[in-house]
Amino acid sequence: MGKALGTFRAVYLVALCCVGSFLFAYDTGIVGGILTFKSFQRDFRYSDAQRASVGSNSTSLLQAGAFFACFFIWPFMARYGRRWSIVLASTIFNVGAVIQTINTHSLAAFYVARVISGVGVGMATVIIPAYSAEMAPKNIRGMLGSMFQFFFTLGVMTSYWIDYAVSEHVPDSTAQWQIPVGMQLVPGAILGLGMLLTTESVRWLAKQGRHEEAMKSLAWVRGGEDDEVRAEFAEILVGIEEEARDKSGVTWRELVQVPSNRHRLILIVCLQIGVQLTGNTSMAYYAPQIFSLVGAGDNKLLLTGFFGLVKVIACLFFLLFLVERLGRRGSLLAGALLMGMYMLIVAVLTAVFPPDPDAGLTPASIASLTMIYLEAMSYNISWGPVPWVYTGEIFPNRIREAGVALATATQWLFNFVFSQATPHAVENLGWKTFVMFSVFNFALVVFVWFFIKETKGKSLEQMDELFGGNALPDRDPESFKVSDQGAQHVDGVGQETVVPDRKD
Repeated sequence: MGKALGTFRAVYLVALCCVGSFLFAYDTGIVGGILTFKSFQRDFRYSDAQRASVGSNSTSLLQAGAFFACFFIWPFMARYGRRWSIVLASTIFNVGAVIQTINTHSLAAFYVARVISGVGVGMATVIIPAYSAEMAPKNIRGMLGSMFQFFFTLGVMTSYWIDYAVSEHVPDSTAQWQIPVGMQLVPGAILGLGMLLTTESVRWLAKQGRHEEAMKSLAWVRGGEDDEVRAEFAEILVGIEEEARDKSGVTWRELVQVPSNRHRLILIVCLQIGVQLTGNTSMAYYAPQIFSLVGAGDNKLLLTGFFGLVKVIACLFFLLFLVERLGRRGSLLAGALLMGMYMLIVAVLTAVFPPDPDAGLTPASIASLTMIYLEAMSYNISWGPVPWVYTGEIFPNRIREAGVALATATQWLFNFVFSQATPHAVENLGWKTFVMFSVFNFALVVFVWFFIKETKGKSLEQMDELFGGNALPDRDPESFKVSDQGAQHVDGVGQETVVPDRKD
């Protein structure tokens, strides 16, 4: 019974964490669709000439809020814990979502609401991976990391189909755009309320010295307390001690002053910039506008829905069959090369056979759409998931949190930049936008070939050797034992950390 209950609670935890990913994806995905609604333009009173600016601001301001959230959420969740930090993130997001849904007739109010929701989203995307990694059992931790990306694509797809559904079945009225915007509250509420049915992070509680509460939290998520759970808790305490030793005296300056750390940081920053240079996130945010550019016409929202479906299928295929088979370097090389080729083909087709808005779908536009779908598939088996895997692998434990924080901030910063630039590029460059992204992708092939090293299957010590650093000392496996008095860790000077065998 205990094992079954623990499995149920672990699955519940996984699903709840994935709601956070779904929330972020849905929130970014709906904007491209509602910007095509005449009802939205009429209610917020902007002209056709302002469309590109409204589109870039509506999307990029969400990223700006998320970017700034990266800098204050770390100390907040370190002090107040993961659980209540997620509840706060959900609350902030929902406040922004409510303001967005109200027909204020004010673009300024809508923009402010996007920033507020962005702060909530940014907080959630930082806290949830940390919370889930600290709470999930070892046997599903890898699945959780993979499912987080899968639910992101699922959220994007859902937003596309909801936009399409309201465009077809809801009259040209305020409700047409309020329905997809208001539905943000559903995953937002599930995330916040769902956290009330969980417990606080075991590791956070243990770091605060609240060992009894930490043990209760671990017993809850494992379905009960037994020798195996007590042994796991003792190992957590050992890990916290080692982490404290590893990070003793650590400063942000180590990221740039130590040559091997500086090397890794530059690689990760370049990789996160590269994610935006592929052009896929830009196309995801503004898919209807991109599809109009290649001749989708009145079918743009329907084709956008299938675009989301293709992304989900590709991501699922990667998780099931490729995640542990392809190397990091090979995935990035193949992905950038394929995306560059597909973008170039789209550019040539659109330039040679300019789409006619009155002609409907033509063989050239169908071919272009196929290339865009293939590009999305290539991204979701390479530059979508791999840079985050690489980011989590290459930093030593001493500076991993700082490295991941800077990587996340870089992602949000350049997400903001490209969200601002893409609508203007589409409007002013037309088919040359695809040439621009094609060149970027071919440049990424060169970057990966010369600078990215393969990390698949390598241990921490091998990582340090690979990047020119010093290996951290191994933990003596004999220092961990379980006795009749409870689980114990014996350190190098004979001191013990004892987890009492509770009888209640």
